[in-house]
Amino acid sequence: MWIADNWKDYEVLDCSGGEKLERWGKYALVRPDPQVIWSTPRNRAEWKKPNAHYHRSNKGGGEWEFFDLPNEWQISYGDLRFNLKPFSFKHTGLFPEQATNWDWMSGLIKNAVSKGREVKVLNLFAYTGGATVACAKAGASVTHVDASKGMVGWAKENAASSGLADAPIRFFVDDCVKLVEREIRRGNKYDGIIMDPPSYGRGPKGEIWKIEDSIYPFIELTTQILADDALFFLVNSYTTGLQPAVLKYMIGTLVEKKFGGHTEAEEIGLPVSESGLVLPCGASGRWRA
Repeated sequence: MWIADNWKDYEVLDCSGGEKLERWGKYALVRPDPQVIWSTPRNRAEWKKPNAHYHRSNKGGGEWEFFDLPNEWQISYGDLRFNLKPFSFKHTGLFPEQATNWDWMSGLIKNAVSKGREVKVLNLFAYTGGATVACAKAGASVTHVDASKGMVGWAKENAASSGLADAPIRFFVDDCVKLVEREIRRGNKYDGIIMDPPSYGRGPKGEIWKIEDSIYPFIELTTQILADDALFFLVNSYTTGLQPAVLKYMIGTLVEKKFGGHTEAEEIGLPVSESGLVLPCGASGRWRA
């Protein structure tokens, strides 16, 4: 398992009974987590007095209960800075477990840039731009694509907060498949490609995305814009059916077979302070030259 264990401003304090207790900066949040199927004693004081608690509804969805939490606040990861706010379906605008992938990509980019190479990265389904700012801070020019105008706006704020307002980042509110198809026609190539696809989603014009049907042909499509001497290809999955072995097979078949290099895939996770265990948080498949 790849573990995001370099955080200072974020921590999973404890988890029990379908919920996790987290520290985001100086604020404690309780949020549901379907992986937490065990029940252990809730000894941490923050369980009783969190700053906010997201209550899941039996009918689907849920709602926040706020006690003492600002509308928006910031946390840092190294020299990256992120704007957080509680919004729909338990989210805060950041997936901290992805820091393990930010570190991996940043290392590859910094090494290439130190040798005088210009690095172009494409971030698809890019959400609020965690990977975008990590890659840009490492020295890459980044093309950031998401179907949600609100998420792209949030990503721009994160870039500015991280001192990257003038960095070479192109932001697009667009359907990822259509943008890749345009890049193929234009002959554009990228040294690194990141995709973090949803299980189900719609593009800006109602285009339907269902991951089980769409992910394999989409990876195949994006290999057409991967540079011959590319650095990396990363696919994240929060869908139960897409286990690490499935990601490794898809990327190995479509990317490694065409470009050589090495493919690996693992669960990603976050350390739990109270128990010393690691909370699984999805999976990632990585290819590198």
